[in-house]
Amino acid sequence: MKNLLSLALFLGILFTGFAFTACDETETEDLTTVQLEVFGPSPALRGGELRFIGKNMDRVTAIILPDNIEVKTFVSKTKGELVIAIPQDAMPGKIVVKSPDGDIQSKTPLTFLEPISIEGFAPATVKAGDKLTINGDYLNLIAEVIFDGDVVVDSTDFVSKSRKKIEVIVPIEARTGKFVVSNGAEMPALVYSATELQVKLPVIGSMNPNPVKPGASLQIGGTDLDLVKSIRFAEGIDVGAFTINTAKTQIDVTVPDDVKEGKLKLIAHSGVEVESSTLLSLVGPVVSSIAPSPVKNGEELTITGTNLDLVTGIKFAGNADGAVLSKTATQLVVTVPLTATEGVVTLTASSGKPAGTPAITLVKPVITGFAPASLMAGGDITISGTDLDLIRKVSFPGNLSVDVVPTSPTSLTVTVPPASVGSAVLIVTTTNGSTVSSAATLTVEAANKPVATAVAPATLKPGAMLTIQGTKLHLVESVYFGTIKATSFGTRSATTIEVQVPAAVASGKQAAKMVAFDGAEVMTPEFTVSGTDPVTAQTKMVMDFETRSSSDWHAPDWDNWGGSYDAAKAKADGYITLLSRPGWWVVGCNHPDPNGGWPVVDPGNYVLKVDIKTNKPIKITGDYEFIFKIGGEDVKSKLMVEGDYIVTPGNDWATLTLAIDGVLSNPTRNGGDFGIVLNYSDAGTDFAGLCFDNIRFDPK
Repeated sequence: MKNLLSLALFLGILFTGFAFTACDETETEDLTTVQLEVFGPSPALRGGELRFIGKNMDRVTAIILPDNIEVKTFVSKTKGELVIAIPQDAMPGKIVVKSPDGDIQSKTPLTFLEPISIEGFAPATVKAGDKLTINGDYLNLIAEVIFDGDVVVDSTDFVSKSRKKIEVIVPIEARTGKFVVSNGAEMPALVYSATELQVKLPVIGSMNPNPVKPGASLQIGGTDLDLVKSIRFAEGIDVGAFTINTAKTQIDVTVPDDVKEGKLKLIAHSGVEVESSTLLSLVGPVVSSIAPSPVKNGEELTITGTNLDLVTGIKFAGNADGAVLSKTATQLVVTVPLTATEGVVTLTASSGKPAGTPAITLVKPVITGFAPASLMAGGDITISGTDLDLIRKVSFPGNLSVDVVPTSPTSLTVTVPPASVGSAVLIVTTTNGSTVSSAATLTVEAANKPVATAVAPATLKPGAMLTIQGTKLHLVESVYFGTIKATSFGTRSATTIEVQVPAAVASGKQAAKMVAFDGAEVMTPEFTVSGTDPVTAQTKMVMDFETRSSSDWHAPDWDNWGGSYDAAKAKADGYITLLSRPGWWVVGCNHPDPNGGWPVVDPGNYVLKVDIKTNKPIKITGDYEFIFKIGGEDVKSKLMVEGDYIVTPGNDWATLTLAIDGVLSNPTRNGGDFGIVLNYSDAGTDFAGLCFDNIRFDPK
């Protein structure tokens, strides 16, 4: 059957007509020699007629067509016209007219209309690697056969090619669908097959075993399995490594460890997916028993079953992850987390197949007794029992508790909180948060000695008042800070003591010792003494930010040039706190000393000191420096930085010491700016919360 495209081309010829092509003309008038003027039509039809018009055409002896096809038999021949029948094997190209007068070559080539057609193909169903025969006309002009999926076979790979037939091997990437033949031209002639070529696909007949264990071998039975490029398990897990038997009827593939249940797909080389009709099921872990039961938190639990080697995680009740000590297909040994509670243990596998154990029961502490049964607060009690090493907290009368770290499973000694009082059962809390109560009642009598329950403030300077809260504080005779005895007190009562921290107390975290009239010693909760260098009689103060008298050298006040702090707050606190991002000046003092001179020091024997702290983290986003202006001269410094943040130890006061030798040229300051200047390169840093105090000269 002729293709529609071929028919269209043929009709075009009928309606368009023929064109004649001009030839070389003789330069001189010769009345006897052959002169070719035009020939046509061009394009022409093979089997049709070709006309040559000129002078003395009856003298032509032969027409030589391309590929040396010689035509000596003429349809007609007169002096003005010669007509020949175009052979079926004629090819395009220039023509030669032969005569006794010599050869005449056409100036332009002869061209043809090529009505390429596909009349049929066989077989109708093929497998990759089979030979496909395409029948039609002018197939000798075909340069490509294009299968569905844009799979191209070039003519150089054809098995054979003639005008009426092409033989080609079906490529492995070919799909079912219509195929196309093309002449390969820049504007190619494309002819489609009238019907689809059926291309075989692999067929899944069976999957064995099913269910299968991840990591095990799976046999896939079927037909044409040599067409398989890869195997796709559920959730898009592709496997390209497998073996195929010689009969192409079975694939052996290792199931991935992380495979999920679902349908299996065979991916052909053509990209077409063939899906199994049934689900591929998976074997999961199965638990048959657990031991011991009950089990103790922190000890080993043995789980017995099948396929336990698939387990990738274990979760105890209480959302506690168990640590796997050993694992085989039949046995799993895990450590019971200290925080695990009673209930089902869930085993998980990478395939998503879970398994659960029978609900586990846990060993609990047992209190068999305690001694003494009655005692004074602050005394020691010894608890006896079993599995007491599971206890993490003991609660006493008065709802007071003590954290413990037991060293024995049978005995635990605990100090009764000093504030505990009353009668109640002992309650212990275990590692997993469960509680156990004693059968007997413990009686706690109030201790005849002071008890400190709280201190305030948490951080203070030497010389400041420390407030101690508690009970029976009226029994306190003296308070010690280390070895230094306090000498100054404020309020004193049964519940409150206000005591002044001695000036010589070392900085750092510490507790005060209270000594009762009967000699009993009681420690307060911890507090922190600020770590500033003390201001001594040798100190020459530049600025201490205290309210000054009119006779002082920088009276009556300092100047708020930068607008970055609250002067009233600074006076109340006794130090300056930056409340906003400062400008150039932080604080200044440029008026003269009414007493006649600024502090006079020898830069070689003195240093500049300033106390600093931060009220919040200050992140540094660029370069910066603080400039301490002394009589118009600059002492520059950067503050302590940890990582990207300005810090002071323990978020407490610290002293910054700056050398002035070689920096300050004139030890006598009779004028010029005094103050703090901030120079920074990045607008992102906010220095709010930075505090300054006691800018001073001290001997080295």
